[in-house]
Amino acid sequence: MNISDSDLELLIFIRRFEEMLLQMFSEGKLSGTTHTCIGQEYIPVALAPLTQGDFIFSNHRGHGHYLAHCGDPEGLLAEIMGREGAVCRGVGGSQHLRNNTFMSTGVQGETLAIAVGVAMHFKRTAQHRLALVYIGDGTWGEGSVYEALNMAQIWQLPLLVVVENNGIAQSTPTKMQLSGSIMGRAQAFGIGYQFIGSHNIVEIRQALTTHLESIRSRCVPAIVEFQTIRLGPHSKGDDTRHDEDVMALRAQDWLEHYASSDPERFQAIDAGQRSRITEIVNLVSNLPPSSWEPSDAA
Repeated sequence: MNISDSDLELLIFIRRFEEMLLQMFSEGKLSGTTHTCIGQEYIPVALAPLTQGDFIFSNHRGHGHYLAHCGDPEGLLAEIMGREGAVCRGVGGSQHLRNNTFMSTGVQGETLAIAVGVAMHFKRTAQHRLALVYIGDGTWGEGSVYEALNMAQIWQLPLLVVVENNGIAQSTPTKMQLSGSIMGRAQAFGIGYQFIGSHNIVEIRQALTTHLESIRSRCVPAIVEFQTIRLGPHSKGDDTRHDEDVMALRAQDWLEHYASSDPERFQAIDAGQRSRITEIVNLVSNLPPSSWEPSDAA
């Protein structure tokens, strides 16, 4: 199993963090909504070391992105629970986060337009940085995606679009809502495209390290499409898929692969991450509610 302990720890931590959120919702300990990335955790874990210093734009399914790129699980949980110590003082919730060079929003496609502006700034100031945007296959139904790609290519900007294609847009299979292909869309704009079907973190980094450096040095946009899976519901309890379909996806899960290839190592790390999450939940649960008031923003 060619994966470091630190990578495996982060993978398992994100999985157990997301499962913990769904459990807390089911117990009535959380309100609002949340969108977990169960099944997709390996993508930001693979990319985070390659994009240190870059600006990261996430989406509604962004907890894994945040934990991989920013760490700070206490701040994230406090944000979701509306407690003191929250990364956005408890007013952003699960979907809308900002932490230094990380930003997420629940509005599909919105961040691509913003990322174009950031990428233009990076180019004009010769910062040798890129703007990375995570989107899903369902986001290709938004017009802002195409406007942003058009400008990024015309202006030759260091923009990386990471597509987490999990085969389903909320509850609609991708084949029923997306004609053509993502590769075809990239080709239509003359933008570089790369497909990754592996969940092996080492292989992903080997495939992308030089590619990302080229985006920064040449100031060109690129699209990387990950074929991945979504094991959890769209939100916290609205999965309309048949149980057998979800079970079939679990056979492709990175967790099943690592757990079976080195069970003793996996179980030891898993136990450690479960214990860590329990401590974080206890810590944040005992924090007072956020004291932020609208007047504080003035």
